[in-house]
Amino acid sequence: DPQASVRLTRNDSRNVTVLGEVAQSRRVPLGPRGERLLDIIASAGGTRQPVHQTTVRVSRSGTSAVMPLEAIIADPAQNIRMRPEDVVTVLHQPYSFIALGAVARSAEVPFEGRGISLAQALARIGGLRDNKANIRGVFIFRLEDPAALTPEMRGTTPATDDGRIPVVYRLNLADARGFFVAQDFMIRDQDVVYVATAPGAEIREFLATVTSLAFSAIAIGNVISSDGGGGNPGGN
Repeated sequence: DPQASVRLTRNDSRNVTVLGEVAQSRRVPLGPRGERLLDIIASAGGTRQPVHQTTVRVSRSGTSAVMPLEAIIADPAQNIRMRPEDVVTVLHQPYSFIALGAVARSAEVPFEGRGISLAQALARIGGLRDNKANIRGVFIFRLEDPAALTPEMRGTTPATDDGRIPVVYRLNLADARGFFVAQDFMIRDQDVVYVATAPGAEIREFLATVTSLAFSAIAIGNVISSDGGGGNPGGN
């Protein structure tokens, strides 16, 4: 009698690689239902670090995208369907900013991956010191992505070795519009928030010193704005 045998073989080209801060790095075969990003992370035993300190990088066809795990969980649209040969890297990436100057508490302050606004950052350090702070002089020091800056904002400031531009943003809380700007301006990892104690003339001296240290003209020419400007030049 004729006989037939069926052999099931695994198609290794339909795997997704997951590695980094997961319980078990592995290659995960894609099934017919079309696994999504969170499925792949779960199949590796989940993350070893707190969700708010975890970032996920997906590499596909020579390009990569990075997003906080919190944002992926919160927004189903970010829980993308995986493709064969994708590489998922789970990273422990705690975010923090440093607060200095006339603030209630000078400290390095951790914050969650989904981000916080400047207003929230100031609240977390207890606000400004009422008897010392100059509310016209709230500064954010940042190494900025050149793509976020216009040529006028960048000026002639040289880039750092990793291609970023040193900039300083300034917020004037003496103008009521500054409070709305503070709610829109997002703090980035490793930002330095400095609140001046000096009167106006000394602030100008301070700004001149800053620009002499090779910070971009955005630090002064296109600040958030001591003269009533607005918006969010730092981007999101």
